[in-house]
Amino acid sequence: MRTLRTDRWWLAPALTFAGLMSFLIYGFWAIFDKSYFVDPYIAPFSSPCLATSCPPGARFLGLAPFGDWYGLPPGLLILGLPGGFRLTCYYYRKSYYRSFWLSPPACAVAEPHGKYTGESRLPLILQNIHRYFFYGALVIGAILTYDAILALVHKPGGLGTWILIANAVLIMTYTLSCHSCRHITAGRLNHFSRHPLRYRAWTFVSKLNAKHQPLAWASMFSVMIADLYVRLVAKGVITFPFA
Repeated sequence: MRTLRTDRWWLAPALTFAGLMSFLIYGFWAIFDKSYFVDPYIAPFSSPCLATSCPPGARFLGLAPFGDWYGLPPGLLILGLPGGFRLTCYYYRKSYYRSFWLSPPACAVAEPHGKYTGESRLPLILQNIHRYFFYGALVIGAILTYDAILALVHKPGGLGTWILIANAVLIMTYTLSCHSCRHITAGRLNHFSRHPLRYRAWTFVSKLNAKHQPLAWASMFSVMIADLYVRLVAKGVITFPFA
């Protein structure tokens, strides 16, 4: 890479690459792993479970709208919502553009590509649908919050309950810190004084938005930790009484 920088500029994209790859590899394994439920916990990567093949206690609100014809892993049904939201997220775009595509890998470092087209044509122009993925991610965040509350009701002393609660909080704060959410609250208003409630919402979201990057990483690792914990309990690997 052509650059005059003498510091370890390559460290940040290398660590980012390792972090994102670990998430992708774990997610691929988790989607197809069948140990996703142990009462009252359901693994986040497999929630909501919406088919009759799901254990009765794992079905969201006790419903199975996909019936018995759907035999694939439950996580495949909803993968596109949180996955698409993170894939098109402004911060994650910066992360994988730099770490996977080296476009550019860091500030003041030349990129290997000879031509820059930005996000003006396929496939990158599809990044503009991020604002719509926000609504889907909000639904998934609400479902994970419901799962955490359900665990709190049935097993308030369980370590898994508090892990699921922490994960739900991080997922929701990351989702609400989204730039699209900030725009929705009051981004198009010309006079804040005429819309005091929306201004308060915008102020709150703006404070979260300032922490969008750390929330992106914290929520990514929290969902992996929460998911893995539930699966280890379901497999009998974790067996202590307050699990």
